[in-house]
Amino acid sequence: MEVALDELAERTGTDPIELRLRNEPDAGPVSGLPFSSRNLAACFREGARRFGWQDRDPRPGLRREGRWLLGTGTAAASFGAGAAPSTAQITAEPDGSFTVRIAAADIGTGARTALTLIAADALDTTPEHVRVRIGDSDFGPAMIAGGSMGTRSWAWAITAAAQDLRERLIPGTAVPPDGITVRSDTTAALGALSRKERHSFGAQFAEVAVDTATGEIRVRRMLGIFAAGRIVNPLTARGQLLGGMTWGISMALHEEAVRDHHTGAHYAPDLAGYHVATHADVPHLEADWVDDHDPDDPVGIKGIGEIGIVGAAAALTNAVWHATGTRHRDLPLRPDRILTAAPGTKGEPTKRA
Repeated sequence: MEVALDELAERTGTDPIELRLRNEPDAGPVSGLPFSSRNLAACFREGARRFGWQDRDPRPGLRREGRWLLGTGTAAASFGAGAAPSTAQITAEPDGSFTVRIAAADIGTGARTALTLIAADALDTTPEHVRVRIGDSDFGPAMIAGGSMGTRSWAWAITAAAQDLRERLIPGTAVPPDGITVRSDTTAALGALSRKERHSFGAQFAEVAVDTATGEIRVRRMLGIFAAGRIVNPLTARGQLLGGMTWGISMALHEEAVRDHHTGAHYAPDLAGYHVATHADVPHLEADWVDDHDPDDPVGIKGIGEIGIVGAAAALTNAVWHATGTRHRDLPLRPDRILTAAPGTKGEPTKRA
């Protein structure tokens, strides 16, 4: 879709970002529902400023360094911001600390750190006074780690429990030896939400170099600006977004599932033969965000697990067109596909009728 929009911008003589800004919807184009918040335009404006988009000559196939053709491209990103019913328990301990129990899962995304910060904020204490216990089904049902819904769902349950607990704690009164425990369940709260379009958004920018002799593509730099609700932990959030962008590079340039037509099996059924991006493929990457609070969420979180990859491959594909003057509609952008998609790789600009 984002490659098609880039082509539409070219055909109409409109800047790709300006085309998107002119067509920003007031409500969901299909559902007709209002957006909880929609800051895609802010992502594009901030990204264009930081990437230097205003200096870009829109004509393809003009920038060259030796045998390398250079191009830049952009694409929008959107991913649903959902939440699922979850339960959480918080115990106020006699020593003044708090123990949070929730059946969350940390798959390497920093859930423990994020939930500790969320709980400390909701309890009006410091992270050192909070212990988070996760990964035990005895704690009650909770959302899985997936769909960019984990942190939002868990944070909602923890915040609700924290509010209830603070109401039960009486200043100046000692906590009993076995503590005070409250349990939350967000099923009713989520069911009462008004119907809206809820998404994380982003704008991806990329600069590529294309070798006219070999068809090799090198990504020189990428910038992603995102509107993903409240960012709980900037350090781990930036790591997730950069990881998604790296995955987008792999999707655009390397990853391909090829089947044997005789057996129906994959030719490369494991990671030993399936080509993915390595450190050598990762250029200068930068990820940042704009303010984007979700007023319907008690914590203001949306989700960052997937939004980093969305739009990355399209931005790279649009940059390859800008470098070579040739459109590609199949991924990955293998060298053989670049070489056989003449005349663009010769540095000739696209011919117009």
